[in-house]
Amino acid sequence: MARCTVIGNWKMHGTQTQARDLARGVRRLVGNRFRAVEVILAPPFTAIEATRRALAGSRVRLAAQNLHWQPSGAFTGEVAAGMLRDAGCSHVIVGHSERRRLFGETSRDVGRKLAAALEASLEPILCVGETLDERRRGDTHRTLSAQLSGALKGVPKSAIESLTVAYEPVWAIGTGRHAAPAQVADAHGWLRRALARRFGAASAREIPILYGGSVNPDNAAELARVAEVDGVLVGGASLDHQSFAAIVKVFSTEIPTATFNIRTTDT
Repeated sequence: MARCTVIGNWKMHGTQTQARDLARGVRRLVGNRFRAVEVILAPPFTAIEATRRALAGSRVRLAAQNLHWQPSGAFTGEVAAGMLRDAGCSHVIVGHSERRRLFGETSRDVGRKLAAALEASLEPILCVGETLDERRRGDTHRTLSAQLSGALKGVPKSAIESLTVAYEPVWAIGTGRHAAPAQVADAHGWLRRALARRFGAASAREIPILYGGSVNPDNAAELARVAEVDGVLVGGASLDHQSFAAIVKVFSTEIPTATFNIRTTDT
């Protein structure tokens, strides 16, 4: 990938005023700089409009944190893909581990949401990742396979140009610890090969694979140098505009050069 992606997932943080101020801070420090990096912010639903206004005229794009798979209907508390497009979103996060773990989302749910996003011309950011128990049992690849195949079932090859995949080991999210470079390289390499088997090597090379899990300015450079890391999905550190901008700056200069060989069979 010639271009990196850095996404700030604000989760359930921020009033409209706080979101406006945070987005203005990001715009001031990032704005139209760092053209080698695609920068995306994902505020809470209630702050999407305030964030959109604060980012107007900049290159920073807007994402939603979730969506429903139906275009409309009697689904109290849910938000449809078309509504997100109308609100100014270009991207949407799908299958975040907190949605799977805390709210019981299944791989089938994630697949339906991903399909709905593509149907509405939203670019999905598909999250996959294993728990600590699954890693300890040696089931990391098995878990990633199940989550990836469940989400991408029925997705045509023509649609993958809009897809971003984020590897987020559940045991590293919000814990202050991130996966070791070797662990990240292994997971990202496996994901790249799995995507190559499904969509072909050439197409798989064009799908950004991001890392998410306690990313901060102190570990960003280390992560940026890991093979197959095309950017990061940032949680807590994205709530401070200076910290987030520092991560963006790292990925504007530390673009990975080493890559795994794309294979059609796993090892």
